Amino acid sequence: MIRIVLVDDQELMRVGFRMVLGAQEDMEVVGEAGDGRAAIELAASLRPDVVLMDVRMPVLDGVEATRAITEAGTAKVLVMTTFDLDEYALSALRNGASGFLLKDTPPSHLVSALRSVASGDAVVSPSVTRRLLDRFLGPGGGEPRDPSALEVLTEREREVLVLIAQGLSNAEIARKLFLSEATVKTHVGRVLSKLDLRDRVQAVVLAYETGLVRPGDL
Repeated sequence: MIRIVLVDDQELMRVGFRMVLGAQEDMEVVGEAGDGRAAIELAASLRPDVVLMDVRMPVLDGVEATRAITEAGTAKVLVMTTFDLDEYALSALRNGASGFLLKDTPPSHLVSALRSVASGDAVVSPSVTRRLLDRFLGPGGGEPRDPSALEVLTEREREVLVLIAQGLSNAEIARKLFLSEATVKTHVGRVLSKLDLRDRVQAVVLAYETGLVRPGDL
């Protein structure tokens, strides 16, 4: 059973999410909060599998709440945003979120995303994530990272990181590099371990920040 905490300052949104998730046999909504501070407290006390987090809220926004929850290791966080080009969403990714979705995401996609995050994967929407990164990590859009951080990677691992940053799944990477999916999974694990990254989302951000992948790359 995937235990979920819903965080949104609009009660109507929480009701809608609860109805969708409550209909799933493998999901249980164990708590709700209307602001980031309450979310941190609930995550600490309930230790859910995933917190579904709004980013723009009173008292404490979802970015700071995400940072606190992921640093404490009390839950994984999937953030929700109304706007597909939202600096709050990018900040949440930088602060440990395992992905983000738009609030108008179809229920089936939301359910699938929650299952992915709960299982330890990350939700990286190639189109929306790339537009965010292009805007906020492009020219004048953010501080670059030292590319020497990538020197610990082998040439194959760098190839894999580039494809992760382009939004490809393990199966897609395997087909592109003519490798088995199990081998790709091993490479992905090594990339995350060597770079001390939590998940694929952080790998995407790092690839852009170091210039390994640049805005507009396909």
